[in-house]
Amino acid sequence: MNTALTRLTGVRHPLVQTGMGWVAGPRLVSAAANAGALGILASATMTTDQLRAAVREVKSRTDAPFGVNLRADAGDAGDRVRLIVDEGVKVASFALAPSKELIAELKAAGVVVIPSIGARRHAEKVAAWGADAVIVQGGEGGGHTGEVATTVLLPQVVDAVDIPVIAAGGFHDGRGLAAALCYGAAGVAMGTRFLLTSDSTVPDQVKARYLAATVKDVTVTTAVDGLPHRMLRTELVASLERAGRGRALARAVRHAAAFRKVSGLSWSRMVRDGLAMKHGKDLSWSQVLLAANTPMLLKASMVEGRTDLGIMASGQVAGVIEDLPSCAELVDRVMAEAHAVLERLRPLDALPPPG
Repeated sequence: MNTALTRLTGVRHPLVQTGMGWVAGPRLVSAAANAGALGILASATMTTDQLRAAVREVKSRTDAPFGVNLRADAGDAGDRVRLIVDEGVKVASFALAPSKELIAELKAAGVVVIPSIGARRHAEKVAAWGADAVIVQGGEGGGHTGEVATTVLLPQVVDAVDIPVIAAGGFHDGRGLAAALCYGAAGVAMGTRFLLTSDSTVPDQVKARYLAATVKDVTVTTAVDGLPHRMLRTELVASLERAGRGRALARAVRHAAAFRKVSGLSWSRMVRDGLAMKHGKDLSWSQVLLAANTPMLLKASMVEGRTDLGIMASGQVAGVIEDLPSCAELVDRVMAEAHAVLERLRPLDALPPPG
């Protein structure tokens, strides 16, 4: 299927596997890339040395284009940009809007820049700064999310910018891809659907919790880091919501210390990153400190398999996903269904007007 996304990135299909922390590692990314989708490597939970090793592992597993997701507000974002330029990575995606300077540096090196945004004004801003495309996530998406549904946000952004728009939030099959194309999108990005594949390294017992979930089991809470966060509702989430602010802050301090060891960041670097986060999102210091909960609580479930100690970020589509195909099987299925849906719509153009 030929769209602005496939032409821009060189992938075969207008599908993106999103950069999920602790989930989107070399195995999943290379499997998605080999299937013809754009695989995105999550780098926020890696040191720069680990990121370089992960990029090289992906390159050893596939010749297809892939991308790396970066934190624009990280103190070492510039170092990571230079790393992906040096390693010849095709795409840089961002969870937060990158600066004009980072965009310019990447584009000068021939790297495609695709920020993720959650509002029309953010899309307009990064488009004016030179971004090549945007991923638009509606409120159905997993992780940090907004309140506007994809079906409302997507057409707003499509009408507002002249760059390719990739739809995210609520997509898991070919019908969704066809619908997004009808809205004017150039493709769709999926997180939870790629997490629930046989190529994902998420422990089996965690995948089982996702598969058992209904749509009503996916909730939005601010108890983890003070920001709206979509995840599976579990006893841990309920206990976090019951906990007082004092207990939550104490837990966040412990997790900040643990994340410092995992990430290799110094305390001074973490403080600088916290300042950037506080300024960029207008957060209180207590919210910044609570943000330390997220990486370690995700790691407990996504890496260690502890559903009792970890959180499970999730899009609402977890409630309708029932199987664990390989990335190749998933992509083939999505594309076949999308083509079939679009083919069924084609005869409607030839029908006479009603009345």
